[in-house]
Amino acid sequence: MLYLQLFLSFFKIGLFGFGGGLAILSLIQHEVLTYGWMTEQEFVDIVAISQVTPGPIGINCATYVGYTATQSVWGSALATGAMILPGLIIMLVVCKVYLVLSTRFADNAYFQNTLRYMRFAVLGLIAAAALLLITPATFIDQWSIVLFGAVFVFTILPQLLHSKQPVVKKIITTLSHPILLIILAGIAGYFIYH
Repeated sequence: MLYLQLFLSFFKIGLFGFGGGLAILSLIQHEVLTYGWMTEQEFVDIVAISQVTPGPIGINCATYVGYTATQSVWGSALATGAMILPGLIIMLVVCKVYLVLSTRFADNAYFQNTLRYMRFAVLGLIAAAALLLITPATFIDQWSIVLFGAVFVFTILPQLLHSKQPVVKKIITTLSHPILLIILAGIAGYFIYH
């Protein structure tokens, strides 16, 4: 019965927990205290531990609560899996719908134009996120502005350029990979500010 309660609680949290890790802590706290899986002080302690460990805070809390409630690794795996499962199901459904629609309407000009114009919405979202980072604390000199601009340009480059040449497309895709951009910006920052 404990494992079923744990699964249903964290599945519900994963399904209705919007706004990221810190926003769902109150949902986790409610479930933890309702079922008496731990005391309020223990919950505060796991929130602190979850913040300093790598990964999303909500998943870290689910893992720790599952282990504490059941005193087994299976409980932590169950709580973590239940927390992830709703998002996984939703993404699989969205991907399946997209694949069906893109296959069915591959030759439809309206569908293709809709997808093409959605790229501009993606660019707007990226630009909005970039604008949130523009503060006096993040731009300490002209080099920080140059680094930011270069990473921003390479981030949106695949959305703007649609080359028919496979070599050019491969180079653009490789240069705009987020992990590569982070590494290159870190190396550039090290040499500029060292």
